[in-house]
Amino acid sequence: MPHDRMERILLADLATLETDGRLKGAESVIAGVVPPKDGCGPRYLIAGEGDRPFLRMNANNYLGLAGHADVVAAEEAGVRRFGVGPGAVRFISGTWAPHLELERALAAFHGREDAMIFSAAYAAVMGLLPPLVTAETAVISDALNHNSIINAVRLARPKERAIYRHLDLGDLDARLAEARRSCRRAIVVTDGVFSMRGDHAPLADIMAIARRFDPDFAENVLVVVDDSHGVGAFGAMGRGTEEKTGARADILIGTLGKAFGVNGGYVAASRAVTAYLRETSPFYVYSNPISPGEASAAARAVALVDSPAGQDRLRHLGVMAQRFRDGLARLSLESIAGDHPIVPVMVRDTARTAALVAHLRREGVLATGLNFPVVPKGDEEIRFQICADHTPRDIDAALASLAAFG
Repeated sequence: MPHDRMERILLADLATLETDGRLKGAESVIAGVVPPKDGCGPRYLIAGEGDRPFLRMNANNYLGLAGHADVVAAEEAGVRRFGVGPGAVRFISGTWAPHLELERALAAFHGREDAMIFSAAYAAVMGLLPPLVTAETAVISDALNHNSIINAVRLARPKERAIYRHLDLGDLDARLAEARRSCRRAIVVTDGVFSMRGDHAPLADIMAIARRFDPDFAENVLVVVDDSHGVGAFGAMGRGTEEKTGARADILIGTLGKAFGVNGGYVAASRAVTAYLRETSPFYVYSNPISPGEASAAARAVALVDSPAGQDRLRHLGVMAQRFRDGLARLSLESIAGDHPIVPVMVRDTARTAALVAHLRREGVLATGLNFPVVPKGDEEIRFQICADHTPRDIDAALASLAAFG
């Protein structure tokens, strides 16, 4: 049956996105990897660009573990032993030994009673909040939280939904004060590191506010932190925003697909919480887990981060991020203060952002432009992401390309 009338509407919507400068367009396809040489980190081949190598400055692979020999070998060994897929959801016959090994490793890494893995961090967020939201729950969320949190709150349909201004603790305090009048439970949810800016939540202060209001709610105030960009990339030991702020969330969400270099997401919490989620979270109960090979690789990556070699990588990552920040300052380019490897260049104009991304690509540098609605109007930016496999020559090459834009 033809769908011409509907498809005309879809094509018109796409045309509007393009006119507004919001169309993401064709995806770049990585067709190969050139190993590090001559003082440079790895370079990437892009389909349609021949053998021209590109410097990748827009990857979440913060510690460079996606291509680490030990992590690759662990996945290969897991595949040889268990095959390439789980073959079922967890409660039927899809739980394999590497899944349990990984969950134990994550629980220990974060100092929690238990951890449970999901197919992705997005699935972990979507699978956590709705089961914990009742008809008497208020959810209070930072204004710049990730899209996964926004959609999870929509799916959960709490009694009260409030947004507090980004990092504004006074506004958070006021929202909790309002919620205690009508709700028995409150969930404060925030990113640990905010993915578009590289700044982080003041977790110690948020926890102090939550503790102060906790007696006012019959079913407690819970603080949930999605630290997908923080875990493994932030703090001297890679424990993320919790380590950086000296505080601990009630429930922590993380990813295996960024600093750990593999795939999947997870929740670290008390045994009571994870036991409840294993029975009630549809994104866990009805969806296949990551493969046994991926779980084997992720467990190896966690062990690497929690080792002297991992701490060396974290130190190098910090040095490279600071080198890039210092270079931006010399070029008088606006950024956002911080010491996370997400380093934005604030362009504040959609057309100029697109022009700068195109210029960088011509220079052989892959970087991502972020425009409305991904970021608020006026906050258009180029998000650079520094990784541990970047070298001083790489950082200087990216800065030279920025300088050439004028």
